[in-house]
Amino acid sequence: MRSRGSAAAPLLLYLPPGLIALAMLVPLGYLVLRTLEADPTHLAELILRGRSRVLLGNTLQLTGAVVAGTTAIALPLAWLVTRTDLPGTRMITTAAVLPLAVPGYVMAYALLGLGGQNGLAASLGVPLQRLSGLGGAAAALTLYAFPYTFLNLRSAFLSLDPGLEEAARSLGYSPWQVFLRVTLPLITPGLIAGALIVSIYTLGDFGAVALMRFEVFSFAIYTQYTSAFDRSYAAALALMLMALTALPLALEARVLKNSHLARVGSGVSRRPRQIPLGWKMPLALLFVAAVLVSSVGLPALILLHWMRLQPPWAELPRVAAAFGNSLSAAVPSALVAVAAALPLAYLRVRYPSRGSRAAERIAFTGYAVPPLALGLAMVFFSLRAVPALYQTRTLLILTYGLNFLALAMGPIRNSLMAAPRNLEEAARSLGRSRVAAFCLALFPLLRKGIFAALTLVFVMVMKELPLAVLLAPTGFTTLSTAVFSRTSEALLAEAAPYAAAIVLFSSLFVGLLVRSESPHNQEPSDASGKTTPREDLSRAPLSRKTLPGNPLQGGAP
Repeated sequence: MRSRGSAAAPLLLYLPPGLIALAMLVPLGYLVLRTLEADPTHLAELILRGRSRVLLGNTLQLTGAVVAGTTAIALPLAWLVTRTDLPGTRMITTAAVLPLAVPGYVMAYALLGLGGQNGLAASLGVPLQRLSGLGGAAAALTLYAFPYTFLNLRSAFLSLDPGLEEAARSLGYSPWQVFLRVTLPLITPGLIAGALIVSIYTLGDFGAVALMRFEVFSFAIYTQYTSAFDRSYAAALALMLMALTALPLALEARVLKNSHLARVGSGVSRRPRQIPLGWKMPLALLFVAAVLVSSVGLPALILLHWMRLQPPWAELPRVAAAFGNSLSAAVPSALVAVAAALPLAYLRVRYPSRGSRAAERIAFTGYAVPPLALGLAMVFFSLRAVPALYQTRTLLILTYGLNFLALAMGPIRNSLMAAPRNLEEAARSLGRSRVAAFCLALFPLLRKGIFAALTLVFVMVMKELPLAVLLAPTGFTTLSTAVFSRTSEALLAEAAPYAAAIVLFSSLFVGLLVRSESPHNQEPSDASGKTTPREDLSRAPLSRKTLPGNPLQGGAP
């Protein structure tokens, strides 16, 4: 059924989404077929045996620990930078986003490099045992992923109507009661959105849990596949992980169902009154410093420490080669993702209907499916249907394009929604074909969105690990696989220059995005027409639409 008032889309416009759906769903179907090839009795024994229950328990423990840890960091941090008189909030906000430049496996590398006989702590005279297991994996993923929750909560705090809290205070409620009874319910959607992102990322993570030797579903899938002992069991584990990943999505939809948090009164929204911290200011600054030193400073210090012990100059040619390999996969992957996203976004925006919504949801499937499960599906599909694709860079690039298609959709769809429809109609009235009208009238308006989508997918591919581990051709070493393989063998000094290249490259990208989203050379006006002081721009909402690794990109389900 089409939306009221929308025209019917040309049938040819459904061809690209149809091909995308086939490319997305057929490999997953092969994953199911591979699972069903096993003897039903044997398969039931494998699924129900004790190890599967241990994997389930470990996966749930890790996910719960990371969600709790990221919330414990992000909630007070978001409150401090939006509601208090804490100095330097813009600098703190920027620094709080920078951990996104340190992938989970690099954060795990940093924590491993902190302890041990030659670790940073030992060189400072405070020997520590190396982290491992649940504690190490949870710490690494928490320090990497808390910016996702922080950005959502910061946006939620900034969108609150301060009049509601002021009304509660006027009725005699204490500040703590106001927070629990008024503020917390209103920021619940942001809290749940952050928890959803973190839980999906944690369920699909492979690098951190593998380096910390903590057996969860993703790690077990990899070891089961590489051992080649029983690949039907690996396929079954992948399907179990996919079902587990659907759980937080279903819980979010159920919790937020029929939630109405918008105010009903009229009037102009106001900036909230900044709460003076007073004697608590040193405690707040100590908390902020501890968070930033742990998430940003520690990885930098660890990298410098190991490169001091073993200078990286002899390794630089191999680092350059790995960087080149990463580039050779990232550039075409970005082009593939954008080429697939463009017709899909056009169909969704210009011809909204049940069909276009279904096509959009299928596109988001690639991002929602855990990377190892998607990679394993592609392996089984290529081996069975297209053997020539197996162990080729082409398969890796196509899988990257499907995996990050949802990220490319967001900026392009946003640009399409802002483009006037009458431009195309005017071009058509002048005798231009539908394709010519799109190219001449609409495409120039989409260039910024297309460039943002290309950049986002490009950087995500540059630091991606699970798909590279499963699908990269033999001898094809990327920056991420170089860090993982060397760290797995405890060659921390050898891994340092590769990890440093990833962090420097990603930091530059994240820094540029944050700077572009918080322009300090503009002076916007508030609702009353008064100019907002430059120093107050630190409290303006950062857009989440182009920050790396955000599954809410473009309104993903």
